[in-house]
Amino acid sequence: MKTLTKNKTFIITVLAFAVLVLLSGCAKREVVDACLTGHTYGFWGGLLHGIIAPVDFIISLFRDDVTMYAQNNNGAWYALGFLIGSGGWGFLGGHGAKKCKTTD
Repeated sequence: MKTLTKNKTFIITVLAFAVLVLLSGCAKREVVDACLTGHTYGFWGGLLHGIIAPVDFIISLFRDDVTMYAQNNNGAWYALGFLIGSGGWGFLGGHGAKKCKTTD
């Protein structure tokens, strides 16, 4: 009896996931043409955007006009700057941790 319930749950989960994937194709396309004109962001822009990414993420939850990643960027250099900038939060956060010595 338990395997029948497990199979039923599995089939319902797979079907729900399939419906979700199919319906996601019906989503409205976001038009970014206006974002692709003007200033192109490079390495330094990516670095700045990576540093402020946690703040941008929180603000983007409440406002539709704020994004974390610049659409109008120059590609790999922007991505490298963003990666270094966002990785800095992990490196800077580890300095406050103390190492504990355990004695047995």
